[in-house]
Amino acid sequence: AGVSVRRLGDVLVGDLHYLGARRWEPVFFVESGGGRRMDRGRVGGVVVVVGVLAALACVVPRANGFYLPGISPVDYEEGYPLEVFANRLVSPVNKVPFSFYSVPYFKGDLVKKPKSKHRNLGQILSGEMVTPTKFEIEMLAKEACKVFTKNVKLEAKDVRKLKQRIKNEYRVRLNMDNMPLIVRRKSTDGDEIYTFGFPLGAKIEDSKDSDVFIFNHLAFRVLYHVPAHVTQDYLAKGNKPAYRVVGFEVTPSSITHDQSNVCKLPDNPVPQKLAEGVPIAVTYGVEFTESPIRWATRWDGLLKASPEHRNVMWFSIVNSMMIGMFLAVLVALILFRTVYQDFLRYNRLEDDEELQDESGWKLVHGDVFRAPRFPELLSILLGTGAQVLAMVFVVLVFAALGFLSPANRGGFLSAMCYCWVLSSVIGGFVASRAYQSMNGQNMRMVTVGTAISFPGWVFTLFFALNLVMTVMRSTSAVPFFTLVFLVFLWFGMSVPLTIFGIYLGEQLKPSEFPVRTNHIPREVPPQPFGLPWWAFPALAGILPFGVVFVQLVFVLNSFWQNQVFYMFGMLNLVLLLLLVSCAETSIVLTYASLVMENYHWWWSAFLCCASSGSYVFLYALVFYIRTIGLKRIADHLVSTITYICYVGIVSAGFALMTGFVGFMSAMIFVRRIYGAIRVE
Repeated sequence: AGVSVRRLGDVLVGDLHYLGARRWEPVFFVESGGGRRMDRGRVGGVVVVVGVLAALACVVPRANGFYLPGISPVDYEEGYPLEVFANRLVSPVNKVPFSFYSVPYFKGDLVKKPKSKHRNLGQILSGEMVTPTKFEIEMLAKEACKVFTKNVKLEAKDVRKLKQRIKNEYRVRLNMDNMPLIVRRKSTDGDEIYTFGFPLGAKIEDSKDSDVFIFNHLAFRVLYHVPAHVTQDYLAKGNKPAYRVVGFEVTPSSITHDQSNVCKLPDNPVPQKLAEGVPIAVTYGVEFTESPIRWATRWDGLLKASPEHRNVMWFSIVNSMMIGMFLAVLVALILFRTVYQDFLRYNRLEDDEELQDESGWKLVHGDVFRAPRFPELLSILLGTGAQVLAMVFVVLVFAALGFLSPANRGGFLSAMCYCWVLSSVIGGFVASRAYQSMNGQNMRMVTVGTAISFPGWVFTLFFALNLVMTVMRSTSAVPFFTLVFLVFLWFGMSVPLTIFGIYLGEQLKPSEFPVRTNHIPREVPPQPFGLPWWAFPALAGILPFGVVFVQLVFVLNSFWQNQVFYMFGMLNLVLLLLLVSCAETSIVLTYASLVMENYHWWWSAFLCCASSGSYVFLYALVFYIRTIGLKRIADHLVSTITYICYVGIVSAGFALMTGFVGFMSAMIFVRRIYGAIRVE
């Protein structure tokens, strides 16, 4: 907010200024038979256009912009109510979230809990609620103690449920003015650590199982900032002072209240024990602190990576680059030494008779483009992989630019859903072109498979999990009309766009290969070490997995700890290194296969990179077991199934994306080397 952008092209994101101090002199040249000549007519047209734009820049009024589209600052006057919304109860152990009002002493005497306000698709799918609460907070109105609920007695089943949740380390998530509630504390090194939400309760170490205490007094601290436009001239015009919320903190404590005078806080409070029939009161206090943090940068402190995290991230980048360089050296040796020498040897006319007794990749030129087995399945996988790649690329680019900031709640997941739908045309087009290159005759099966197979598998898992979440009354349970909307996105938009992509692919002329395919297939000699054909692609998947290994640790930690993942710039760099590594791995393995006169490279080129998805899935399982332990898996069966299903979906998408990149790289490589040799 308040940033002046001094370029004419940035009209939509900042303040507009006339660029009178700069002078532009564009010159265009037109190629002709006699050389190059200056097109002064075009120069004059450009000068006129620039002059018109400069004149408009002088008359257009100033426009203040802010850092995130769709999120605008809210100015509060003194005494104006500040709404506090409840998100959900989350746990780093159990991945089943619950509602704020599922806790009896938060619900109090409410007969029916308030309805959640409007949520976008991403918030609904992630189970994030926007439920109003009874916290009464007014701007700059300090409160030592206010009653939230009182005289709430728990039944035996409520005590058991709350003890289990406290054991699972559930935390209460609240927010004010789109700022999450945080607990600030010091680390052992003296650094400040922010934790989202406050814990539901605690268990005293070395105590009996029944000695569980709840946090029932919340000391809120609201950080506010006076915006820059509130000046003496602004106030002299009769305007009231305005303030903006830039932070929302809490210090929870456990206090046994006197039910006759709840807000009489004792000097030496006794912790509130969780027990059946014991009356419980929940109180809160509010204080306000002016902060130098501006509204536009209020999230920076929450998203600031620690020095240790930054060092590990850079280590992951260096690790990925080393793997990429290693593969690049192998590809360079193949392209600039081995293949180049092969070209010289194969294209010598005097060696034609000698070549009959030699071996090499040229000898399989009549079979290298022979259609693989199960061409329909391979085409469907390639189309789906292209769709996943398009979705991931667009979403990560927009996230790195700040459009999918954590301040835009649910925006990341919403963008993924909508980008998947819109990229269906890419999936259909790629599947159609791939199937045409395989001389397929059953395009209808490819169309149905591309539009239904992967989305249908994901929707089936999601629908089954949603039934379980509905039975458990979790906030992750998706309402019926949202399911109807998802079905509409699938069959009403994604399927037609897939069909349209198939149609566009069929309208183009089928691609021609540089060499003709023989009628009789050539016999493939025995492979080295006696290993099956799929062994080498399965082992090759370790290389792409090694590129994303460290980054995967951060993503899983953020997901498991219910924290915000924000390092999208580095994630884009890792994605680029991953794509390069997949291309290099596929080229190396394909060349090695052709040298051994094995022309069945189609599936190998896809699987050598797609197999990295299996390593992602296996590592995610190892991460889960190491995090909660084998003994606790049986206690969290629903959470375990949920985690496995979500990780399975992500791993499958990762496999399809990398498999597509590997196949396309191998296809381009094979076409180029066989197009460069002379075949009689």
